[in-house]
Amino acid sequence: MIKEIDKSEIAECVNVIRKSFLTVANEFGFTIENAPRFTSFATTEERLFYQLEYEHRLMMAYFSAEGKILGYYSLMFLENSECELSNLCVLPEARHKKIGEALMEDAVARAKSNNCRELKIGIVEENKVLRRWYEAHGFVHTHTEKYDFFPFTCGYMERKL
Repeated sequence: MIKEIDKSEIAECVNVIRKSFLTVANEFGFTIENAPRFTSFATTEERLFYQLEYEHRLMMAYFSAEGKILGYYSLMFLENSECELSNLCVLPEARHKKIGEALMEDAVARAKSNNCRELKIGIVEENKVLRRWYEAHGFVHTHTEKYDFFPFTCGYMERKL
């Protein structure tokens, strides 16, 4: 079941995000030393609380039948009918069960219901598997950016809604 999280679930969401993104960090050799701003190292309860309370992000989680959070995403509503999809993730032990697809479908539906016409994301450009997954879900690669604080290239994608 997918539902909006509340403040009491932020700590569990942080754990899900950090654990989920750690598989990417390990695969590509990112560490807290060489990529302290990477999601698996930079996500904190304070950061998510700020995103919820001050940026007014919509935060959604996929819950197991037992009430455990298995996946997560957030949507930030931007100007010009655009939305930014962030931190879509699924715990490693819950992957390959269509949870990511369910979260993606939910994000698209909620973006549309909030009058968004375009969904934007940022990914690790070198992660070709993830890029293909997003392309299979209607996203088009638009550009890349290289930042001094990341040992990877950021790839940007968007999907018309």
